[in-house]
Amino acid sequence: MRNESIRYLIVPGWQGSPQDHWQTHWQDSLPNSTRVEQADWMVPQRRDWVAALDEAVDAADTPVILIAHSLGCVTVAHWAEQATRSALRKVHGALLVAPADVERPNCPPALQNFAPIPRHLLPFPSQVVASDNDPAISAPRALQLARDWGAEAGILAGGGHINVKSGHRRWEQGFAYLYRLQSRLEQHSLRRA
Repeated sequence: MRNESIRYLIVPGWQGSPQDHWQTHWQDSLPNSTRVEQADWMVPQRRDWVAALDEAVDAADTPVILIAHSLGCVTVAHWAEQATRSALRKVHGALLVAPADVERPNCPPALQNFAPIPRHLLPFPSQVVASDNDPAISAPRALQLARDWGAEAGILAGGGHINVKSGHRRWEQGFAYLYRLQSRLEQHSLRRA
């Protein structure tokens, strides 16, 4: 995937993405990519995480595609709800993988300050990828969030939380979702031209 005019912002979830996580491999593989760093990966605060994403988008001097995982997906939804129009225009799309349901009954207390999850249409094209056995979100709930956000949805069979623990280290198959999203973006811009 060679698109030098796109800035890929990797948005990890709770506890960050370790060296063998697919987000780290993607950051190393995708040109012009960077990670949104958080001051505290273990005790996330919604305001701080949204502010860090806002700073990263603001610093980008090219169009942005967000690549979020778990709590990072919820961070993107909160950011989109309060971002300025100029910041929102920079984001051309978002790949939202295994969004964490921070409203579920067994949600870890550290994540509960991210509830409620914004349910508004995202102002940019997006793709949700979830699985049918993710302990952090049920497939029906992931599909509902995708509908609320106006995102396309894909459900993996037996994918778990789509992380290292579920065997998704490099997750090269995930690039197909990114390619699909980028193709939609290119078709959209051709129609507008």
